[in-house]
Amino acid sequence: MTTIKKLGIWMDHSDAYLIEFENAAGGSKTIEPHFARQEKDDSPDKGEKVMHNKEQQQQSVYFKHLGEVIKKYEQVILFGPTDAKTELFNILQKDHLFDKIKIETRQTDKMSENQQHAFVRAYFSTN
Repeated sequence: MTTIKKLGIWMDHSDAYLIEFENAAGGSKTIEPHFARQEKDDSPDKGEKVMHNKEQQQQSVYFKHLGEVIKKYEQVILFGPTDAKTELFNILQKDHLFDKIKIETRQTDKMSENQQHAFVRAYFSTN
């Protein structure tokens, strides 16, 4: 009997907390994006369009990094308080490399690490 690899990702536009599900016990690690708000605040002389384009590029790299992690799993739940999960989901849906991975999204509030683990356990225990 093979174990299905399952992953929960609580995310917003600045952080992603990865919780791997393994029969009600799991470990987690955090992936942080390669940009900080300070960089934006320190550049008032740059145009808004330039800063927006730079943020979009950095967000793309962030999502690409998460996509590389997701490729290793068979089931993934994306959850969190912002629309970042939906943006990532839409990008993954367009890429045929993710066709065999069951990916779903759920709207949640901000959560502590314990709440995130509990959410992932509850989600995968019923799915």
